[in-house]
Amino acid sequence: MTKSKPIIIGVTGGSGSGKTSVSRAIFNHFPDHSIMMLEQDSYYKDQSHLSFEERLNTNYDHPFAFDNDLLIQHVKKLLNYHTIEKPVYDYVAHTRSQATIIQEPKEVIILEGILILEDEKLRDLMDIKVYVDTDDDIRIIRRIKRDMEERGRTLDSVIEQYLTVVKPMYHQFIEPTKRYADIIVPEGGENHVAIDLITTKVANFLDHKFGS
Repeated sequence: MTKSKPIIIGVTGGSGSGKTSVSRAIFNHFPDHSIMMLEQDSYYKDQSHLSFEERLNTNYDHPFAFDNDLLIQHVKKLLNYHTIEKPVYDYVAHTRSQATIIQEPKEVIILEGILILEDEKLRDLMDIKVYVDTDDDIRIIRRIKRDMEERGRTLDSVIEQYLTVVKPMYHQFIEPTKRYADIIVPEGGENHVAIDLITTKVANFLDHKFGS
């Protein structure tokens, strides 16, 4: 009997939407299952051929910032139960690190990132597509708090980046992918009803595919 392919749950939304909280809530709901998270942020393009000054100008909210070819290749390997070497992005050097992380295949893959629904080839690999929909004002407050507390950014720099890059890229590239979602979750990880619906659907998938 051929082993069933893993289930892929895509979780997307703008920066600060709560998509990571939703992903972790799904992950934590299945502690006894074979489950993993794969972040699109790990697949920012290698920029070692550029000068440091040129790297500083990278627009990380644009589809061109991601190495989707490698991401798709790795997802397909995981679907066939092959181990991958997940890249590690160095946010200080603004390029891909020499280090990699060995990732074993799992029965459930949560694929999380701001632009995972933008690429049709990647989209077509997903069983469940989730869009976390949160108001702009809430997202910028969350981003300011995160970047100042965790990344040592100044208030002015966070606001400038948000207004000049993050917000316009969200409305141009991320928000339009909402139409591809199977489930839209308002307000992220605080929406326990929506998360319960998603985890119930995932449990049904697991029962059907793996008889768990």
